[in-house]
Amino acid sequence: MSAKIDYKEIKKLVQFMEEKKLSHFELEIEGLKVKISRNPSPLPPPESPPVPQEPEESEGNESVEPQEAEPEKGKNNLIFITSPMVGTFYLAPDPSSSPFVEVGDPVEKNQTLCIIEAMKLMNEIESEIEGVLEEIYAENGKPVEYGQKLFAIKPLS
Repeated sequence: MSAKIDYKEIKKLVQFMEEKKLSHFELEIEGLKVKISRNPSPLPPPESPPVPQEPEESEGNESVEPQEAEPEKGKNNLIFITSPMVGTFYLAPDPSSSPFVEVGDPVEKNQTLCIIEAMKLMNEIESEIEGVLEEIYAENGKPVEYGQKLFAIKPLS
C-alpha cells in the first residue's frame, strides 16, 4: 500500500516552505517521496525605514544610534553565524559529497554553509556576510541547539 498526496496537500507544503523561508523540502512516507525546491529571492523584501526616536539623556555627549539586527560579533571582528533552530548539523549535502565550506575558505554573502535537519526538513543555512571562514564550531552529524554558534567568519571589510 503506497501513500497518496493531492494538490491541496502540496499547496500546504509550499505555503509552509514560504512561511518558514525554506528553499528545499523533502518528505518520504510509505514509499511516497516528495522533494520541493525553490530559488530563494536574491534580495530580502524592503524594510520600512526606522522610526527616529528621541535619544535618552546621558552623561556626556555620546550619540545614541538605533541598533540593527546584526550577526553577533566577537573579538578580532569575527562574525558568528548561529543556529536558527534545533536540529542535526551537516557540513555536506550528503555523506559522499565534499563539505560546503572548510576553515580558511572565502565565503560569499548568501552562500550555503551547512544544512540543519529539523523534523525531516533540510534547512540550508547561508552566510549573512562576505569574508573568510575562521572556525567551525559544530560537529558534522551532531545535534545543535537554537542560538548555538556554528561558524566564525572574518569580514572582508
